[in-house]
Amino acid sequence: MARIKPQALLLQSKKKKGPTRIGASTIVLCNLVVALIVLSIMATYRHWYKRSMDQTEDGKSTFEGTDVRTFVDLKKYDLPGYAILNTSKGYITIELYKESSPEIVDRFLDLCQKGYFKGMPFNHVIKNYVIQGGEYQGLGAAEELISHAKLHLQLGTSPKHEAFMLGTSKTRLDSKGFDLFITTAPIPDMNDKLTVFGRVIKGEDVVQEIEEVDTDEHYRPKSSVGIINVALKREI
Repeated sequence: MARIKPQALLLQSKKKKGPTRIGASTIVLCNLVVALIVLSIMATYRHWYKRSMDQTEDGKSTFEGTDVRTFVDLKKYDLPGYAILNTSKGYITIELYKESSPEIVDRFLDLCQKGYFKGMPFNHVIKNYVIQGGEYQGLGAAEELISHAKLHLQLGTSPKHEAFMLGTSKTRLDSKGFDLFITTAPIPDMNDKLTVFGRVIKGEDVVQEIEEVDTDEHYRPKSSVGIINVALKREI
């Protein structure tokens, strides 16, 4: 049997006790696993943080009235504030009362967009009283309107509605129809019948020209006069 030399034994001992070498591919793989774990933790954190912030914002908009009121105010601001009536006698510019009569103004705007007032005639023209357009049933037919006019012209009591105001009859608010009144003088006896939702700011001379048309004994114009179309404006 051959005898192993001491130097050879020493080398074999060092080989057995020395640390095991890690390959480069193993190191790269471990780094990739660590990076994936870190990215996963960060994505999870961002998801839950965003979700908690969204819930907080939802709670504020639901329970705090400020955000809701702001939305409503912006909606009112975006609505047209003026209507320009193109009549057979000229243009009449109306300022709409969006704040004091919001429901009526909303309905008026909706009907304008649907072309409801296009070609609407002025059925009754009563000098020093009102100009009325559309189907008139709110006060119990035209005779009642005429009786109100005659009484007003005779008494001349203190006014409650100013001249050049735009209104509609209160009894028609729940119906599908919509009639228009433009006052041509301060009137006292329509306060409980007429709801004002705008005023003439330009074209008073056109209103007065319509007021001067010839009418029959029932205050119906002898020649056709009415609204050609309506244009809506946010600003003028």
